[in-house]
Amino acid sequence: MPTPYELYDQAVELRDAGDKPAAAVKLEEAVVIDPKFAIGHGLLAKLYVDLAESEKAVFHAKKVVEIEPDDTFSYTALSIIYQRCGLIPEAEEAKAVAFNKQHGLD
Repeated sequence: MPTPYELYDQAVELRDAGDKPAAAVKLEEAVVIDPKFAIGHGLLAKLYVDLAESEKAVFHAKKVVEIEPDDTFSYTALSIIYQRCGLIPEAEEAKAVAFNKQHGLD
């Protein structure tokens, strides 16, 4: 059975070859094996935005924040996902959290 990291590497190869749906399938396998595989959730969020599956994109971006709540970049990435999904108020809120974390204001 492949590890989440091996599945991630396969997903990157598929994405780079232009097969984003197959890449998402590999990453879904990875996060089933390890639900706290933040990098897998992060790439899934990006892939689902590209595949116009906003609900799935937001779900996976939120998972990254749940897994890494103290990571400023996680909130920045969530903000970008929200923005790309047309959820501007949510994007602004996530951006503010990222700013506050970066500047020790949380």
